[in-house]
Amino acid sequence: MHPQLERVTRRIIERSRQSRSDYLQQIEAAAVAGPVRDQISCTNLAHTYAASSDDEKLILKQDHRAANIAIVSAYNDMLSAHAPYRTYPEQIKQALAGTGHVAQMAGGVPAMCDGVTQGQTGMELSLFSRDVIALSTAVALSHQVFDGSLLLGICDKIVPGLLMAALRFGHMPAIFVPAGPMPSGISNGEKAKVRQDYAAGNVGRDELLASEMASYHTQGTCTFYGTANSNQMLVEIMGLQLPGSSFINPSDPLRPALTAFAARQVTGMTHLTSGFMPMGQMFDERTIVNGIVGLLATGGSTNHSIHLIAIARMAGIIIDWQDMADLSDVVPLLARVYPNGKEDINAFQRAGGMSFIMRELAQAGLLHTDVNTVMGKGLDAYFKEPFLTDDGGVEWRSGGSESLNLDVLAPAHAPFMREGGMKLVEGNLGRAVMKVSAVPDDRWVVEAPAKVFCDQNDVLAAYKNDELNQDVIVVLKGQGPGANGMPELHKLTPALTNLQEAGYQVALVTDGRLSGASGKVPAAIHVCPEATQGGPLAKVKDGDLIRLDGHAGTLSVLSEAFDQRPDEVFEAPPSYGVGRELFYGFRQRVTAAEEGAVSIGWE
Repeated sequence: MHPQLERVTRRIIERSRQSRSDYLQQIEAAAVAGPVRDQISCTNLAHTYAASSDDEKLILKQDHRAANIAIVSAYNDMLSAHAPYRTYPEQIKQALAGTGHVAQMAGGVPAMCDGVTQGQTGMELSLFSRDVIALSTAVALSHQVFDGSLLLGICDKIVPGLLMAALRFGHMPAIFVPAGPMPSGISNGEKAKVRQDYAAGNVGRDELLASEMASYHTQGTCTFYGTANSNQMLVEIMGLQLPGSSFINPSDPLRPALTAFAARQVTGMTHLTSGFMPMGQMFDERTIVNGIVGLLATGGSTNHSIHLIAIARMAGIIIDWQDMADLSDVVPLLARVYPNGKEDINAFQRAGGMSFIMRELAQAGLLHTDVNTVMGKGLDAYFKEPFLTDDGGVEWRSGGSESLNLDVLAPAHAPFMREGGMKLVEGNLGRAVMKVSAVPDDRWVVEAPAKVFCDQNDVLAAYKNDELNQDVIVVLKGQGPGANGMPELHKLTPALTNLQEAGYQVALVTDGRLSGASGKVPAAIHVCPEATQGGPLAKVKDGDLIRLDGHAGTLSVLSEAFDQRPDEVFEAPPSYGVGRELFYGFRQRVTAAEEGAVSIGWE
């Protein structure tokens, strides 16, 4: 094992000793107390069984070894990634028919699409939707008549929310069930070029819409490597879903076979069997370190620098940005998937996919291989690829040992970068995250005067008025979780990219988020403390000379006068409309980005 991996893991274990111990005691007590089907009243049970088929009623009533599996689904047919889930509950029930086990659709969770709300007012609900999903999942599982769960979710805040709740119900096993990415449409380069042309005013709305619809064209996850596909990578590398299941297209015959396998697999993990493996025990400090390593090695979404902290906390594990930065120093970048490269997630899968990534990391001593997973002890199954058998089942076989496309997947001994795709930067502006996997090396350092804004639409207006045609660091403050819910600011990417390609030194500094699809423009994001909490970002003024240095890990205003200015607190404007007023309480109690931006809890 790489010594840095060992050091960081040991540090997390020590830091989390008390909170993890408390958590394990809680789930042990819950496991002893339940499931309570045999202990609750006949009236309660009658309500549980009422809508079931006669066969299911007979199983649940008479067979005390039968597992009742909760299905929690994020299905809606507005999200291309989640539309395939419409038929999954029935697929799962059919897979369990004849096995002596039962599944029930326990509840649905909201699933908003960041692709729809990007740059719109509704994006201010996006981050908090993660916590709403966690609460909704808790409601679904609160009936206490289930022995395990299958979690149907893919996209941005949905997987983190489902996992947060599953860990609070950590006395039960759970498996994530993906649906896969859509087949490739037009190239990502073509799509990005049209977006930039539209931002520059060179093409109209009709041309832009035609381009976007040629990219996002059918059911399945969007094919770029944003937060949704980073989610899939994470739950697989953490052993929470089946090996090789992340990036099989929805129409592939292997997809329903994997779904059926997952349904049967979770029944063998319940307290009713000798293979009992509850989620809270399976997910430990080594699991979360493996997740961080995977994120860095693939250049995944910066959103997970927030989500992973929140997820870990639900299992009594305390991680921070320094842990991620220290791992980034030694984890090589092994994947180039748009926006970090030209090809999409389907090309990643064809080149060798997750089994290649996990084998390379393990051989380099950069994965804990002795973890528990939904396939049992260890990661051996995750170094293989799933195949459809003649009888419609699934078997895992050893895949190729080499990348089939060196422009997409690189071996650990010859990586795209010797370091991971994420940096921690800090200085007199606070602490921030910088994603460098898609940023050319010669743009890791930007020193330029600030242009200060409080609204992303004002940035775009200044761009259209030619007010940004210079070396510039765009400072966008008042975008943190306590201000307006921390919306993604991907809408700025085409304009800032155009400025960069015009030859200017350009960067973005913000207490907000960028999309998981953020690309070539250097950016210091998630700045903490945020401006509404009196962070130094609040007192930055136009013309302040700022230096962002991804190599040195610094983010500072260079003027001595800056440090002498009195502290300020940014006053966020009232948030009304599109339901934002309903989230007032979330904004009031949310933690900082570096603490997971969590608005729910029990302390």
